[in-house]
Amino acid sequence: MSMNRRKALQATGGVGVLGMFVAAGVITPQEARAQAAAARNAAAFDAKDLNGVVRAFGADSAAPSAAISITGPDIAENGAVVPVGATTTLPNVQMIALLVEKNPAPLAAAFMTTPDMEPFVATRVKMGQTSDVYALVRADGRLHMAKREIKVTLGGCGG
Repeated sequence: MSMNRRKALQATGGVGVLGMFVAAGVITPQEARAQAAAARNAAAFDAKDLNGVVRAFGADSAAPSAAISITGPDIAENGAVVPVGATTTLPNVQMIALLVEKNPAPLAAAFMTTPDMEPFVATRVKMGQTSDVYALVRADGRLHMAKREIKVTLGGCGG
């Protein structure tokens, strides 16, 4: 049944129909929020530039913030596995995303957080070339960002 519901949402435009399914008792409000978030995240991962990612997360722009710091090497010897992390002192953090500007799909990772979590994430990303890495943080419903350049000596995307 879950697969039929998913196909129905895709065929009818997804997010606009979720309210009708909740009202009819077909899905719970939690399922509706999860499906809306999945659609938003899919659009963000499909975006081809930084502005597209920001718009997919529901904002026109992201304000630069000194309260966000990005961790990672100054020079990555192998672009296939670059350790990157982000932390913030902003209150009420709901999401932290890591973006690599010069990658074909800039959004590398998005992490949803709760107030009970420490606002810190770390992962490994693939970088094809030297690029700015951005941390995009949703806090109190607004998007904030910071950037840091990471140099790559050996490309991770086929180099």
